[in-house]
Amino acid sequence: MKTSVYLETSVIGAYLDNSEPFRRDITIRWFERELSEYEAFISPLVRHEIELTAEPYRSAYLKIIEPIKNLQISEEAAILAEGYISRGIFHRKYLLDAFHVALASVNEIDYLVTWSFGRLANVRKQARIRVFNLSAGFFVPTIVTPEFLVHIN
Repeated sequence: MKTSVYLETSVIGAYLDNSEPFRRDITIRWFERELSEYEAFISPLVRHEIELTAEPYRSAYLKIIEPIKNLQISEEAAILAEGYISRGIFHRKYLLDAFHVALASVNEIDYLVTWSFGRLANVRKQARIRVFNLSAGFFVPTIVTPEFLVHIN
């Protein structure tokens, strides 16, 4: 069985982001050389965020995510996301981030992949998520940036 990854929207966005060449290059390399080694997932939330993007990026992003499996939003994930909000792990204005983590948790996804350092990929946030998930009986996904999943040859 392949290791599973949930791709948060910032990873898709980095694929075409010329303002951040390092992130773009790592993301492209990982997508083109290594993503096939994983069982990759997105959610309707990722698709929704992409659909809010202006053209020509929207069409390009939609093409990128086309082959990726879609997780469904469940009541259990909604309750978990609300738990993150009520415990102050996420501010309500970052409800989508809470949902991304909840979906990865409920579906027992090994890695939540993001470029969002401030709201997701930081050790303090991950520690709070870990404590909450473990106390509530949920799986704890590892939150990483794509560079942590790139193989060194």
